[in-house]
Amino acid sequence: MRIPDQPVRRALTPALRATPLPYRERGIYPYAGLASALLLAGCAASQAAVAVQPQAPGFWLGVWHGFIFPFAWIASLFLPNVSVYAVPNNGGWYDFGYFIGIVFLGVGARKARKS
Repeated sequence: MRIPDQPVRRALTPALRATPLPYRERGIYPYAGLASALLLAGCAASQAAVAVQPQAPGFWLGVWHGFIFPFAWIASLFLPNVSVYAVPNNGGWYDFGYFIGIVFLGVGARKARKS
């Protein structure tokens, strides 16, 4: 017995499952995800190799700047000549050191222990 307000549900046979959906019914979600990923990748910053100076901050200064990040951030709110990130730097190694400094030595290193 069917209730009149509900639509009729039909079982899909294997032949119906194998037929591809029309273009309009496939959805745009996979294409929207790909377009979003490409758009975000296009916004990534890059640095020319000739712009890196030999005395530019490297890995170890990145570690130090990551470690002192909380204090540098508070100081940067009040002092215009203080920043939390060194520019120019030598690129990837400075970024890696900065990440290590923040995550393992700085803010991210503090774990709350529950007893």
